[in-house]
Amino acid sequence: MNYTDHGEEAYRAAGREYRRPRHPVVFTKDRGCVAAPVGPVGIDFSLSREIDWEVELAVVIGRRAWRVDEAGALDHVFGYCVANDITARDLQTRHKQYYLSKSLPGSCPLGPWITTADEVPDPHDLAITLSVNGVLRQVSRTDQMVFSIPETIAAISRIVPLEPGDLILTGTPAGTGFAADPPSYLAPGDVVECSVEGLGTLSNRITALD
Repeated sequence: MNYTDHGEEAYRAAGREYRRPRHPVVFTKDRGCVAAPVGPVGIDFSLSREIDWEVELAVVIGRRAWRVDEAGALDHVFGYCVANDITARDLQTRHKQYYLSKSLPGSCPLGPWITTADEVPDPHDLAITLSVNGVLRQVSRTDQMVFSIPETIAAISRIVPLEPGDLILTGTPAGTGFAADPPSYLAPGDVVECSVEGLGTLSNRITALD
């Protein structure tokens, strides 16, 4: 819920009135979800029929962050990359939490490389897009985040330390499949392309696991 327009579409789909969060919504993902930036993403469709897409800017921690303030938070960032936080919406609804629905093995393409922080003058001024089979579904800019990267790092590190190599996915803009009318989900053969300005593009074909 770190982009207002996504928060609005998610609440609208649930028949609720959107209220801007007072604090970042934080959850973890299993590290086994990481997938290559190019190539197939295998999904067990016996577990979920509501596989959704979420393009996100990912922050790579380079130096331990423990109780850092916002002013010094970006000093702990090594670099940035692109992520697709593929989500099983039916599992999310069923289990009333995020971890299982966002941790399917191989369901989070990352990359295509890490762009070091010195090459990104302002991570809050980047175009972010996602297409499915060549059709644009998400178009936004990172300046639309509710909570900035320094705010998020400071909020997390007040409670738990962030270690080198940790990644923070910073949320997705509007245009997700579950909030469409009617809802739209990924199927075998679909090609998903995720881009963040200056950081590259992920290109993954969805396949069905036996």
